[in-house]
Amino acid sequence: MTKTFITIMASSLLAFSVVSVAQDAAPMDSDAALAEARDAEAQEAQSRDEFRAIDQDVQSLKKEVLDLNRDLFLLEEELLFPANSQVAFFVSMDVGEYFDLDSISIKIDGKEVANYLYTEREADALIRGGVHRLHMANLKTGEHELVAVFIGHGPNIREYRRGATMTFDKGIGAKYVELEITDSITAQQPEFNIKEWE
Repeated sequence: MTKTFITIMASSLLAFSVVSVAQDAAPMDSDAALAEARDAEAQEAQSRDEFRAIDQDVQSLKKEVLDLNRDLFLLEEELLFPANSQVAFFVSMDVGEYFDLDSISIKIDGKEVANYLYTEREADALIRGGVHRLHMANLKTGEHELVAVFIGHGPNIREYRRGATMTFDKGIGAKYVELEITDSITAQQPEFNIKEWE
């Protein structure tokens, strides 16, 4: 009987200690899981911060590239067309009832330098007040002859090919010349004028 009693007591003690160890282990497992969750959350927050920092760096680099591109474009314009030898030719239209513009070609000192074919949208933009930079060139100082040929459709939808000539003096500094197409209401014809901007 003593053996049986000792066995029962030993079994009870063993069962009690197993339950006690299991209860002690359960809080340790939940603490470990909580710690792991906190670590994962901290790592996720850190990776989000790193991503934001990289995104800010990319945006900063993008802005610097755009600024550099703008500066290079301006520098290229200055090198290719220095202000002291620069001449720019612009086209404008007023009203446009007597002339539908198709194309313009210009010659400077007998040499053709530009020939531009206008789309319907571009011609419409000119009629609405737009100005088109037709050509930009470098010319040495002195006298130059400009011949502009305007091709399109005039009154009664007949083909129109008219020229305008101008001699201009290129001094030091930039020169701007406007090729202007206007309607002459009295003559019911288009007029083609060349004028210098002051």
